[in-house]
Amino acid sequence: MSSHQPPTLTTPERPSAVTQPRTSHASTWGRGFLVKLALLAAVDALGVYGVLAAWSAESHGLLAVLVVLLVVANWVYFSRRALPLKYILPGLIFLLVFQIFVVLYTGWVAFTNYGDGHNSPKGQAVEALLVQNERRVEDSPAYPLTVIADGEELGFAILTDGGQVRVGTAEQPLEDAPEAEVSDGVVTAVPGFEVLPRPTVIERQAEVTTLRVPVSQDPEDGSIRTQDARSGYVYLSALEYDEAADTMTDVATGTVYRPNDDGQFEAEDGSTLGVGWRVFVGVDNFVTAFADARYATPFLKILAWTVAFAVLSVITTFLLGLFLAITFNDPRLHGRRIYRTLLILPYAIPGFLAALLWSGLLNRRFGFINDVLLGGAEIGWLTDPTLAKLSVLGVNLWLGFPYMFLICTGALQSIPGDVMEAARIDGAGRWRTWRSITLPLLLVSTTPLLISSFAFNFNNFTLIYMLTGGGPRFQDASVPLGHTDILISMVYAVSGVDGSAPKNYGLASALSIVVFLIVATVSAIAFKRTRSLEEIN
Repeated sequence: MSSHQPPTLTTPERPSAVTQPRTSHASTWGRGFLVKLALLAAVDALGVYGVLAAWSAESHGLLAVLVVLLVVANWVYFSRRALPLKYILPGLIFLLVFQIFVVLYTGWVAFTNYGDGHNSPKGQAVEALLVQNERRVEDSPAYPLTVIADGEELGFAILTDGGQVRVGTAEQPLEDAPEAEVSDGVVTAVPGFEVLPRPTVIERQAEVTTLRVPVSQDPEDGSIRTQDARSGYVYLSALEYDEAADTMTDVATGTVYRPNDDGQFEAEDGSTLGVGWRVFVGVDNFVTAFADARYATPFLKILAWTVAFAVLSVITTFLLGLFLAITFNDPRLHGRRIYRTLLILPYAIPGFLAALLWSGLLNRRFGFINDVLLGGAEIGWLTDPTLAKLSVLGVNLWLGFPYMFLICTGALQSIPGDVMEAARIDGAGRWRTWRSITLPLLLVSTTPLLISSFAFNFNNFTLIYMLTGGGPRFQDASVPLGHTDILISMVYAVSGVDGSAPKNYGLASALSIVVFLIVATVSAIAFKRTRSLEEIN
């Protein structure tokens, strides 16, 4: 009896084409990994450079942030568990650096006295006081001096009475240089340094005359300075700092200065030294903004004008844009595309350039409007307080209506046709359809943009600065502020970065926080009130 053997089933070999994609995938993965590794190596190199720079500058906060960012970046891009973070980490870093850090730093500055005379920490202020009060020692001999350089760093080489050459820089006190060469009583060559020719010395005159080369490691020995780059003299500070007692003493008069709560050295008679340092002043800047007559009076006027300017700008541009959108949305009008293209031309011109052009057009004596259109009239469009405000609103209307025209056109075209048809079937007239259907649906789409437009105009620094510069100035104000200034241009003027006033970054930061709170509050209220419109959608 023969047994029946079942046929043996053999699995066919997979064709090579099936295994080929795996090889290709692995190769692609390897290339991608190498690219990622190269990019991270570049990022790490840049980060390490920043860490070393922060370490040398003793900026411990920046150092800590850079270290944390480097660790997080490497963990995210080498970990398989952090896939979503791979995509959002760059955005989070930029948000941290350009938004959160800026807001926090502004908030910190608002509670300090940061400004002219208080620009640096206390250690740097002490050093600046000692340097600024240096005086030439009366019996100091004139040392023949040569200006030398080690790369970009300048130094001095002097010839002593004994014929010795001593060389030093701002960071390295004078040391003997026996291998230096001297000719006709002047140092002509110093090993390791470049002797600068006279034309180069003249080009860098400001650096040469402010350079201080310490005589020795002991600050009480003074430093070598020069005014003509030919002769050097020993200078000593007229002030002496006692680190243990934390006092500054005038060695000529014996007056003792002690630190006060305002970040300055103050004597018993109330006199203070010129250079101070940053200290925490609490809410003093906010009190100054609202209680000091120098700032409080123009602040209230500027606040009222800022709110009026922002509200009127939104209303006028929206109404004009809406009117034009309705007009050119009518299918019976021929050439609508050409008209729409022409209407958005003001929006295509950069805002700062357009404001400058209008500033010239509205010039009182030479502007095109007065000189040509009005036959030589001298109307103070930008010099009269009322006309200047109207001019600002008019120019902003010209710049802003194309934007409103575009968004209103889009909103009108997005309204469903069946809704309008249903209203007509129900017997609603044009006015009732517009009031009950079109306008509510239009506001649902445009209200968030109107709120953002309000926030933009509330901080429309470019228009004010380029068109009127904030002028005309207040006659009764002791600070450089004017009738068309808005809060953000007031912040700019108070900060003093344009040189028109002493720098006061603390007060400017406090005003910035006030601006932020006002805009945030108005925006929050507006968004809350407009939620009711969404029920119509």
